[in-house]
Amino acid sequence: MIKILTILGARPQFIKAGSVSREIAKHKNIEEIIVHTGQHYDANMSDIFFEEMQIPKPNYFLGIGGKSHGAMTGQMIEKIEEVALKEKPDWVMVYGDTNSTLAGAIVASKLHIKIAHIEAGLRSFNMKMPEEVNRILTDRVSQILFCPTDAAVENLQNEGYENLDCKIVKSGDVMQDGAIFYKKLAVKPSYEIKDDFVLCTIHRAENTDDEIRLKSIFESLNEIAREKQVILPLHPRTKKILENLKLNIQNLTIIDPIGYLQMVWLIDNCSLVMTDSGGLQKEAYFFGKQCITLRDETEWVELIECEANVLVGANGTKILEAYKNNKKSNTSNYQSLNLYGGGEASKYIIKELLNDR
Repeated sequence: MIKILTILGARPQFIKAGSVSREIAKHKNIEEIIVHTGQHYDANMSDIFFEEMQIPKPNYFLGIGGKSHGAMTGQMIEKIEEVALKEKPDWVMVYGDTNSTLAGAIVASKLHIKIAHIEAGLRSFNMKMPEEVNRILTDRVSQILFCPTDAAVENLQNEGYENLDCKIVKSGDVMQDGAIFYKKLAVKPSYEIKDDFVLCTIHRAENTDDEIRLKSIFESLNEIAREKQVILPLHPRTKKILENLKLNIQNLTIIDPIGYLQMVWLIDNCSLVMTDSGGLQKEAYFFGKQCITLRDETEWVELIECEANVLVGANGTKILEAYKNNKKSNTSNYQSLNLYGGGEASKYIIKELLNDR
């Protein structure tokens, strides 16, 4: 019997981890214990959320969130250590690059428990991003590095990981596993939606906390919305910032944050994605949609290289130019590329863990 302690801290992590958990459930010789740190407490993550998403409910909820990076990570280390000492897992499994990810990795490394890092090897090369620090430190102490792409593998090779006591595995991306699974469960939001629309999300602090960037982005979006419906699920905090700036956003279709199954429907039915989200860039590709990324860099360089994605930052001219060029794009040019494993990542990950006993 293999016992895995899975550390999760945000709703997107649960959605990605759900694919692996569903695969684990097929194996009687694997036991998974799920810990929810509470890093990004989400009121929508009720019992109904776990039932609808077909995700196992957490065995532990630590309730740690809303604190500074140091306080949050420190308290997570303390609480996760208590769980690890009680459960005595063979593996600690962590996802991505949150504070929860780093805390779980630190606990496991101190207790000499093997670490499996899913979404390893990603790099933005921007050390001002807390996520970049978290993912680099987590990679360094992990025993198996499950890389979603060739670029992630290459990053680790360039950093000398082949000379360290760890195993680099190109597993594919569990996010694609989830996208395939949830597409059949997608739900149309209860808003007036035209046949042809752009889906947009804005949430990163580099945009929402910078008045100049935010103004440039929303002026461009409002211009695009003169021609085509732009649907924008928006966090109340960002909405308030826009109101205080007195920006002209009357053309945009701004809606309240929605559930993942509704978001999947929007991705699947839109004609274009515009976002500063890391995950949504990939989901656009999974569903065959062009993506305009409102950031200065991205971890998903392979999407830029195959022209499924274009980086525009917050430059209004570049945003509008990318939108106009999108009308001439041909998504069939990259849809045949198997960049992320084709939905088999979870199976590959579990197979590797079983072989590593």
